[in-house]
Amino acid sequence: MIFEMTIQFRVTNFKEGLHWYNLLFDKDPDFIPHEGFAEWEIVPGSWFQLAQGEPADGSGPLRLGVTNLEKVKEKLIKELGLDGVEIHSRPEVPVKWCTFNDPWGNRIGLFEYLDKVEEARRISELN
Repeated sequence: MIFEMTIQFRVTNFKEGLHWYNLLFDKDPDFIPHEGFAEWEIVPGSWFQLAQGEPADGSGPLRLGVTNLEKVKEKLIKELGLDGVEIHSRPEVPVKWCTFNDPWGNRIGLFEYLDKVEEARRISELN
């Protein structure tokens, strides 16, 4: 039985990476066990690890669900200096989404459910 999930991205400049991901996740790490390594619990049982090192070729994307994609996109443009981030949708897909790179080439995606009842149901399952 799978009960938790962890994904790890590596960055060549840990100090800059820590700052960048603090802004992305809007919080400090939950756990820093040693120098060059930090972890955030994104949602219960889902952890993101940031490690000092060379990014893996083709790393990601890490996809994160948000409740207001346009608002988060504007925040990331302002705080992280992202540009060229486009929101996409397709009639047969129940979400809209965008994908971008961190400064080290790791892929990150954001998505928002179009069906707000479904979104609320999924969020309520976290509590």
